[in-house]
Amino acid sequence: MAGPQSYPRQYVSRVVPSHPTLVLMMIVATSVADSVLLGYDSSLMGSLNVMPTYTSYFTLNTATKSLNTGIAYLGGTVSAVGAGFLTDWRGRREAIFWSCVITLIGAVLMSSATHIAMFIVGRFIIGMGLGVAATATPTYVAETCPPKHRAFALGLYYSCWGVGTMIAAGICYRTQHLSSTWAWRTPALVQVGPSIITALVLLFVPESPRWLVSQDRHAEALEVLAIVNAEGDKDAPLVLLQYREITDTIAWEKGEGGQLKLKQAMTSPLNRKRLIIAISFSAMVMLPGTNIVTYYFGTMLEQAGITDPTTQLEINIILTAWSFIIAVVSSYFADKFGRKLLCCLSLGGQVIAFYLVGGLTAVYGSSTHTSGIYATIAMIFIYNGMYSFGITPLTVLYPPEVLSYKIRATGMGLYTMSTKLCGLFVTMVFPFALDAIGWKTYIINASFDILMILFVIFYWVETKGLTLEEVDERFDGVKHSSVPDLEELKRGKVDLVIDGLEPVTHVPTIRSGKKE
Repeated sequence: MAGPQSYPRQYVSRVVPSHPTLVLMMIVATSVADSVLLGYDSSLMGSLNVMPTYTSYFTLNTATKSLNTGIAYLGGTVSAVGAGFLTDWRGRREAIFWSCVITLIGAVLMSSATHIAMFIVGRFIIGMGLGVAATATPTYVAETCPPKHRAFALGLYYSCWGVGTMIAAGICYRTQHLSSTWAWRTPALVQVGPSIITALVLLFVPESPRWLVSQDRHAEALEVLAIVNAEGDKDAPLVLLQYREITDTIAWEKGEGGQLKLKQAMTSPLNRKRLIIAISFSAMVMLPGTNIVTYYFGTMLEQAGITDPTTQLEINIILTAWSFIIAVVSSYFADKFGRKLLCCLSLGGQVIAFYLVGGLTAVYGSSTHTSGIYATIAMIFIYNGMYSFGITPLTVLYPPEVLSYKIRATGMGLYTMSTKLCGLFVTMVFPFALDAIGWKTYIINASFDILMILFVIFYWVETKGLTLEEVDERFDGVKHSSVPDLEELKRGKVDLVIDGLEPVTHVPTIRSGKKE
């Protein structure tokens, strides 16, 4: 029996797998490794903040604890300003690589810190690397994954954030009993692992076909689409339809549509709506209350009546495992619910849970009532579960979908910057709020979440099941390509006639006719 046909390659490295499933796994692995690092870093500070060897070594108070935690967001904010330019200039893969180098340098400085300034500088550099990664990686995955797998692939990005948090919580739990500074230096040094893994995975993935087309590397883009979608068959109708759709849309953006700078994009009502949706989503990611749980879980448990550091770390490990399972399952169903419904259900559940956390903390926080304390912890688990159900898979799925190619990298840079600023706000403001008004912080936060739900209902645009070019039609009212929609081709509602395939010098002509 003859084996599968092998197609020649001219541009893509031979180490990139030929089978679409294996290529998809490698593409997803870039986001998984990056997400693990992000989750590890987030959970790391939550665990270190309740570790006696760490707090005594640096002699921390509320202000310095907030600075140590929040400085990474400042680093991410700074790097996000130029991350979009780097991603467009050097390509998606190279931008991801440099993010790995930056975070590795920061992790080495942080783990070898001998004083508070050195630790803060290390955290700042790690934040810079994470800022570049948060711009380049979702952009790369969104542009390179087959449309049918895009929701699951991008949903896994922040779902695997839970893997990083579990690893960090587990390592800190094991090292907390060490009497030396290696109790906190060891988990800090482990951060180099995901950076190295991501850099290695980049050897086995191709560049984004949309970026290649924008650089007039059409033949290479066609080869990438063929490898990702059809085992290298450049004549496959699915490959040619996507290729023509991409080339038509980017040609329109370069010509009639123009390459927009940020100022021009903001003056266009349609592009302004895209940017508003993307940037405002950062508030839904960072401000609904999840970062209070992530960074100041120890303070929440103390207010709920649990003061033992070991018990706090044990609960944190269980919580992160619970959040991870919910996030992975919901990533699979992201395309079945739709973006708007998924977000509204998630935020609605968070509102209810956080109101109950506030009420239970107010009643039982200073008591020894075991049932009340357990009920408070249960509500924290329910809150994190509802966040993981909707917001986690949407975090890097929805923003790159609503941003057109000409503003995608810049828009993701702005989204990353606004996300880091919101994170900085949480880490610098909420510790003082928890100290000053306690349980009322949760009530205020939950009330703010209601406004987010209304924004989603009345302003969001549904992108479920669409290619990135078909999403443009939802905003612009017109599709910038004459080819039929991908879904029509899959359902057999159209016939394709493909003329003159010469990708280097000529864009193939694709004619469609609807079946009766």
